[in-house]
Amino acid sequence: MPTVSIIVPCYNEEATIRLLLKSIYAQSYPHSEMEVILADGMSTDQTRSEVAAFQQAHPDLLVKVVDNPKRIIPAALNSALQAAQGEFIIRLDGHSMPYPEYVERCVADLKEDQGENVGGVWEIRPAGESWIARSIAAAAAHPFGVGDALYRFTNRAKSVDTVPFGAFRRKLFEQVGNFDESLLTNEDYEFNARIRQHGGVVWLDPAIRSVYFARSGLGALAKQYWRYGFWKLRMLRRYPETLRWRQALPPLFVLICLGLGLLSILWVTARWMLVIILILYFILLVLGSLPIAYRQKDPRLIVGVPLAIVTMHFCWGAGFLRSLIDK
Repeated sequence: MPTVSIIVPCYNEEATIRLLLKSIYAQSYPHSEMEVILADGMSTDQTRSEVAAFQQAHPDLLVKVVDNPKRIIPAALNSALQAAQGEFIIRLDGHSMPYPEYVERCVADLKEDQGENVGGVWEIRPAGESWIARSIAAAAAHPFGVGDALYRFTNRAKSVDTVPFGAFRRKLFEQVGNFDESLLTNEDYEFNARIRQHGGVVWLDPAIRSVYFARSGLGALAKQYWRYGFWKLRMLRRYPETLRWRQALPPLFVLICLGLGLLSILWVTARWMLVIILILYFILLVLGSLPIAYRQKDPRLIVGVPLAIVTMHFCWGAGFLRSLIDK
């Protein structure tokens, strides 16, 4: 029986699912003690064919596919959990590639009781070769884009409010319950909030590293961050004490811009205030993008990174406010 169950929600991941499975196969942890459970949201592309081809080529690693007809991430995770046999549960993503020591380090930290949930640092990579894809990847790892979300850039181990993916002992789910299927996203943050409410620790270990492929275009990025903002408010209504400054700033900024925009129709001072705020905002973003453009030797990133960060901020903030209005 495997000691580690790797659970993965996926839907139409034909472009990256083989990369994930190959990186799991390359783990330093014994294949005989691992199983991979893919909860597929009834993919309409070649995801299942890619998985089947991998299974045939690598019979020494147990890979299972379970159906996720609800097509939402928390339902996928719960379906995979139901099929899992391991003592340790490690969540990964169809857009990710764990480093070779990922599983081994997760299990070691859990055995040393570093935390009830342990996770590591994302290395954000572009999902394509275009300059905008590279801009989005840079923005997704920049403090201007993600605030103090330490799992994007830290090199210090510490207790945090959340980690990407996560690794747990199976018994933890008996104590705090499974993933909340009433949330279409932010299910991991909500789960970590329950862990902390039960006195548990969410531990970030920068030695645990994985690659995450960012969105390839601004349209996909906008939808992603709108969804993040919309469902973040739903989660915060249950756990208001988990609100962080990085989560409050985007909706506040969008609200200020909207308010000044409306006031500017009748009040000239409001118009100038809005112009000054936006100019300062864009100057700050451009200055923050200069070191990235210099390192990558691509001046187009001076425009691309600010565009990506603006998309993240405004869509997250607008989604949050829309959720507030819906309520």
